[in-house]
Formats: sequence, C-alpha cells, structure tokens
Amino acid sequence: MSIQQKTFGLVAMTVLGVAMSAPAFAQAGRDHVYVVGSSTVYPFATVVAERFGRSSEFKTPKIESTGSGGGLKLFCDGVGVDHPDVANSSRAIKQSELRACAKNGVTDIVEVKIGYDGIVFAHAINSPTMELSRADIFLALAKEVPGDSEGELIPNPYTTWADVNPGLPATRIEVLGPPPTSGTRDAFVELGMEGGCKTVAWIKALKSTDSDRYKSICHTIREDGVFVEAGENDNLIVQKLQANPNAFGIFGYSFLDQNMEKVKGSPIDGTEPTFDAIASGEYPVSRPLFFYAKKAHVDVIPGLRGYLREFTSERAWGEEGYLSDRGLIPMPDAERSQVAADVRNLTPLSVASQ
Repeated sequence: MSIQQKTFGLVAMTVLGVAMSAPAFAQAGRDHVYVVGSSTVYPFATVVAERFGRSSEFKTPKIESTGSGGGLKLFCDGVGVDHPDVANSSRAIKQSELRACAKNGVTDIVEVKIGYDGIVFAHAINSPTMELSRADIFLALAKEVPGDSEGELIPNPYTTWADVNPGLPATRIEVLGPPPTSGTRDAFVELGMEGGCKTVAWIKALKSTDSDRYKSICHTIREDGVFVEAGENDNLIVQKLQANPNAFGIFGYSFLDQNMEKVKGSPIDGTEPTFDAIASGEYPVSRPLFFYAKKAHVDVIPGLRGYLREFTSERAWGEEGYLSDRGLIPMPDAERSQVAADVRNLTPLSVASQ
C-alpha cells in the first residue's frame, strides 16, 4: 500500500470516528466529489451535481469529460483524495479494467446503471434526410470490406454513399466520431458496425470459427480520412456538421435531444432515433449507461453518499425526472428500484459478475 493510500485510510478513520467537518477535511485532503468519464453521461452528471450543490450543505461535485476508457483508467489508478470517486461510462466496465482496479487497491466498486441511450448518426438540420441501414454504415466505415469472391477482403474503396448503396446520394462519405477511448465508440462499433457486418453470411459464420478475425473485420474503422476522430467534444461535432451539411456525426441521443434546432438523426434500419423507440428497444443502436463509485470513498469524501442518492432518486432518473427532460431514457420501475437499493446498501460489483 502506498503512503498516499495509507494517508487516505487514516483520514477515513478520522472522518468516520470523529465526524470531521468539511473545512477540516479540506485541510487533510479534498472537500468535494470528483467525477470523470463518459462525454455521454457528462451532461446528466453535471445536472445532478448542480442540483445537489444547490440543495445540500456540500460543495458542487467536480465533473470532467474524459471519455469512458480514460475515466475508468483514472478511476482504477488508486484509492485516495488524488483519485476520482466516480467514473461515468457509456458501456459496462471491462474485466481488464476490474483487474487493473484490483491491482491498485480499488476493490469495492459499486456499479450504477442509470438508464439507456441511443447512438445516433446525425447531420445538419437543413440536410436532406438520409435513411441508412447498419449494412450501409459498415460498408461506409470499415477498414476492409468484402470483395467479389466469398472470403475475400479488400481495402475499403468507397468514397461516396452511392458507392455503398445505389439508392443513396452520390455525396462524399464524411463522418465525425469519437476516439477509441470513448464508450460511444465502443458501443457504435459493436451495435452499429457489427450489426451491419454480420449481414454478410461468410463473415457472420466466422464468429463461431474464428472470433478474433470476426471482431477485427467488424470493429475496425477505416483510417484514410473518411472517418475523423473529433475527440470527446460533442459540441465541436455539432459545429462542424452545421458548417458541412454533407457530413455526419456520431454521438448519443441525449446530445441530439439537446440540439434538435441544429441537427437531426438519420433513421437506421427504418427506425428513427426517438425517445420511445430507444425505450422500447426498437431502435437498433441503443445501449445502457453507467457510473462506478468507490465504496472506500463514501463517507470520507464529503457529499459523495448524497450525490449517489441524488442521482438515483426518482426526482432525477424517474420517468418524470429532470434527467428525462435532458434525454435520458429511464429504466423500468423495478430495475430502478433494485439499482437504487444497491446504491443505498453500497453493494459492490464482483469481478466474476462481468
């Protein structure tokens, strides 16, 4: 155990044993909740933090948008005031990340599923609506695509949408999307790219015979300038879409919902990205959202328990909650109730459960 972790343990005992005040804790360490992670979950976490800061005696939590992968790395780096209390993620934590956490002493992790989101393929509000299939998306963005003979792969030759599908316009393929550290990127390649990839029969068959090759084909995005990594700043993507009506951007439905006057989502496989379609599971590119909290930090970091309670309250994530107004798709009542109970009890996630 490092000196820093030992110091944090002493601070924890002092806080729990003597009820140290927030100002005294500030002298010993940190006096606010520190959250990192997903750019998709960031707007929800920010709203909760602001509400919690206004309605409690604690300081407003500090929220940083680092991407899911980047946030979980910071989260897993250790226990103590120099490490985040919470990591937002637009995908479930990976086994490799849980092992990294455990290696660094981060062992009691509370998983909090907060709701659902859809990944949208959006363009400027004044652009002609383009209806796409997941097969179209795969052929447009994969690094390698099927050739003329079965089993053959060739470097992606397509430059226009009409090259991909004669029923689409002959406009240049230009897509702005998240970097590899983003949970949105992970979910997009799994739900969108792979969903189109497995429409090719011989590639689909690889899943049971050569899963590594199958994943490489379906999940690898082209690197010839057609797909542009736009970082974790969804606002920047919206600005670029407005400047270029032919370009598309990839981000969460919640961000589309907040920018309806600027951008619109394309129907995928015949279904538009709407609140109801995502909630029902009809929209094909949708996913759950999470955050992860360190049990060891609860009641040590001032306000952390309260922040967790606020996020999982009906006034926040319920069907009529303020997060629904921001585009979060609520979980069913029974699921929300179970997750809220797990948060109250600080039920830790086991490595074997992932």
